[in-house]
Amino acid sequence: MGLYMNQHQNFLNSVIQRLGIGRSNKKTINPENLINLCNQLVSKNGEATLFSLAKIILEDFEALSEEQKKSFFTQLLKQFSVDRPSLKNALKNLNYDDEAQLRELHKIIEPKSQELLRRLNQAPNGMPSLLKMRESLLKYIKDSPELKPLDFDFVHLFKSWFNRGFLKLERIDWSTSAHVLEKIMEYEAVHDISDWQDLQNRVAAADRRLYAFFHPALPNEPLIFIEVALMNEVPESIMPILDTSVKAIDPYSANTAVFYSISNCQMALKGVSFGSFLIKQVVSEIQLEFNQIKQFVTLSPVPGLRKWVEEVNLSDNNELPENIISHIKSCDDNSSPDSLSLVRLTYYYLTQVKNKNGHALNSVAHFHLGNGASIVDIHPNANDNQNALVDSWGVMVNYLYDLDLVAKNHEDYANQKPVAVSSKLTKSVQIKKKKIIAY
Repeated sequence: MGLYMNQHQNFLNSVIQRLGIGRSNKKTINPENLINLCNQLVSKNGEATLFSLAKIILEDFEALSEEQKKSFFTQLLKQFSVDRPSLKNALKNLNYDDEAQLRELHKIIEPKSQELLRRLNQAPNGMPSLLKMRESLLKYIKDSPELKPLDFDFVHLFKSWFNRGFLKLERIDWSTSAHVLEKIMEYEAVHDISDWQDLQNRVAAADRRLYAFFHPALPNEPLIFIEVALMNEVPESIMPILDTSVKAIDPYSANTAVFYSISNCQMALKGVSFGSFLIKQVVSEIQLEFNQIKQFVTLSPVPGLRKWVEEVNLSDNNELPENIISHIKSCDDNSSPDSLSLVRLTYYYLTQVKNKNGHALNSVAHFHLGNGASIVDIHPNANDNQNALVDSWGVMVNYLYDLDLVAKNHEDYANQKPVAVSSKLTKSVQIKKKKIIAY
């Protein structure tokens, strides 16, 4: 493989020299010259030329300063937009019954930037370079929202390039390469992995499983991974699961698979969803290995709960139920609020507080409810980690993946129908069932 790569690299270098592509020295690397190279790239058709130009552009982009990268994106947005004169002409003469015209219109509407990204992807190491490029773009969008259309191009293409058909599910265990294991430690976003012993417990213990999605263009880079604990009951606390001193159980005696951590690894793939596919396939893998396991639940955090409470308390929101306002004030004034107040408040937050699209405001709730899960229990004091205490008073939630109901729950949630919640939980918090499916 190494010999092949060297030969390939030497070939590309010779092509670059023969064609006179690129720049004579590093001093000429700037946004303007890079845009010129991009124009060359979308106007040429020779395969060798495309490879060579794409390689130069991606390398030169990395050499730009932060200010220059932002300038490059700004110019790219302006110069590689939709061909407006062609679009106006096409719309003027459009016959909506002419299928060929409609398809041609589709080509005209597409901005040149998308074709540019496709061609850049053909370069050696093109995919990881484009992921880095989008990471750079995302840093500027907050202060420069006018760049969002360019980000749309990245998301649109990444959704195609990273669709389920290209992804491979792999179980991560102690025999997995050290490089990938280090990546797992680095990317764990829910429960930090403290050391190699901690990692070994999560991937090598008899009652643990860890699965990850990989893409052929990124063979050593996990895209998303899920950690599973095989247990004899639905857990109420994360601490025993993370405790490396707890003895593993016989996995063939377990009746419950607990998804206790899901981590997205690539910031550049924000907006590209893998979670639902991952959970469904992991369920299938576990059922194949342990046919006695019938119950699939999560033990999930409630990120942003405390922030929401603080914001509501400051806003004097009079639209909330009086008892909820009372719980909010109680929790906001108390670093250790009583358990019942926390459960009732969390219940209301997860089931009633919506985003602008009418779905759960909480990102974790939105993820699981959108994948067809239901809320079955809420546990105060379930995580004694300091960050968890600051973020949500250590509250954690069990979401149930009932295989007979996930499709219905998914459709109901997508159509903004009531959130699925266990009747036992609803009864325990003594809150009316308005806008809630209790079963």
